[in-house]
Amino acid sequence: MAELLLDSSIRIWVVLPIVLITFCVGIIRHYVTQLLQSDKKVDLEQVSDSQVLLRSRILRENGKYIPKQSFAMRKQYLNDVETGFFKKVKRKVTPKNPMTDTSMLTDMMKGNLTNVLPMIVIGGWINWAFSGFVITKVPFPLTLRFKPMLQRGIELLSLDASWVSSASWYFLNVFGLRSMYSLILGQDNAADQSRIMQDQMTGTAMAMPPDPNKAFKSEWEALEIVEHKWALENVEEELMSRDLNFCGIFSQEIKTTLF
Repeated sequence: MAELLLDSSIRIWVVLPIVLITFCVGIIRHYVTQLLQSDKKVDLEQVSDSQVLLRSRILRENGKYIPKQSFAMRKQYLNDVETGFFKKVKRKVTPKNPMTDTSMLTDMMKGNLTNVLPMIVIGGWINWAFSGFVITKVPFPLTLRFKPMLQRGIELLSLDASWVSSASWYFLNVFGLRSMYSLILGQDNAADQSRIMQDQMTGTAMAMPPDPNKAFKSEWEALEIVEHKWALENVEEELMSRDLNFCGIFSQEIKTTLF
């Protein structure tokens, strides 16, 4: 079978334009999202509760690195039966229905307008304008399972799975230019499509659950069963022994080198 060769003009008239268009659309998406973004009111009580939950989780995971008295003081502040934060504080829960909350519906519409619509429009246009182009090849062999992902718009069974079509190249650029967006726009940018989809799937790390009282109860139970296990016992002796061993090995190497 003859080896497939690409015309050098494809690099100038297909590969680079797709990269440039994708990058410019991401920049425009970032600034349009900033213009359409509504000012959200920050509830100080919700922020405080999320910080307390985060503090409790850090205490459970890293409490072994602080003295037992310090661990007991922090645990008492959070879990004391009478004066503990998780027992004393009760929050009033106001359920929100996303179908009736106009602000949530507006934010969803803005997100679809700035994220989904440009991807569909630009992707469809690129698939139409550069339909049927094989533009590049990945530098390692792939199995046939990768053909639907890398060869969109090309129905050729005899073509090696390592070749990439123009439509697939566009989607690779959509999710592959995140480093360039972070370098130019900063870490918290609206052009990083992969980060936006990850936030939609997992939610933000500091987001409060719908019912903080249930979260307090769950965290209280988790912290209550944690016992302090001092992880830095005899750490001074271990460090001193390591230093002495290192000095001995280093001096032995010097003697070997000199003599």
